[in-house]
Amino acid sequence: MARSRDDIDCWLTDMDGVLVHENQAVPGAAELIQQWTDRGQRFLVLTNNSIYTPRDLAARLRASGLKVPEESLWTSALATADFLQSQIPGGSAFVIGEAGITTALHEAGFIMTETDPDYVVIGETRTYSFEAITKAIRLIDKGARFIVTNPDATGPSPEGPLPATGAVAALITRATGREPYVVGKPNPMMFRSAMNRIGAHSENTAMIGDRMDTDIVAGIEAGLHTFLVLTGISDRAEIERYPFRPDEVIESVAALLEPEADAARS
Repeated sequence: MARSRDDIDCWLTDMDGVLVHENQAVPGAAELIQQWTDRGQRFLVLTNNSIYTPRDLAARLRASGLKVPEESLWTSALATADFLQSQIPGGSAFVIGEAGITTALHEAGFIMTETDPDYVVIGETRTYSFEAITKAIRLIDKGARFIVTNPDATGPSPEGPLPATGAVAALITRATGREPYVVGKPNPMMFRSAMNRIGAHSENTAMIGDRMDTDIVAGIEAGLHTFLVLTGISDRAEIERYPFRPDEVIESVAALLEPEADAARS
């Protein structure tokens, strides 16, 4: 783990609540990404959302005022495809999800099938089909391995919470008696695969997040220097509820901007 900020060469950061809030860039986020870019520091923006491809996410971030290249985005869908490709190269999967997970699996060399797949993969989607869930249950009963991109039980919508991957996975678990392997945060594997993607090591990598129960615990377990920002879901009282602590608590990513970097550019 990095002993101080000066030891940090590579950065992993959560997206929602850290860089963007309600589709608007958090003050300081654009400047921080520019600072990393100017210094040649490797970084990845992480999200547990498996709906979107990196290209889709890059476009959404641009609309929020952030220029993040698609190769600098790492989703639970990409981490899932990376993991499955390492387990059964060129395998097959029955997938419930949207373009994020299906594209990632295709690019990892997987075949999508409803006939005797190696895996049943549950990702995020806006329209969970009872027919598809029934098919997933039957395939798992027949021996397909059960994989979930992320554990989030609900997702946001303008009308209120929507059932998300974790809730649908719980339904399937109840019907099959089989627990899934969950790839996304808080599984530290998502961070390790992200570090592999950019050639980073835990000794000089930091994680910035807004959730104690996913970002910070996974960062600690992956051996990273952890920053909790207060622009998202957590406040200082929230920290006290957990038996672990982030290395640093900062008001926002603006606290990571270094004035001399700005002065050197002007």
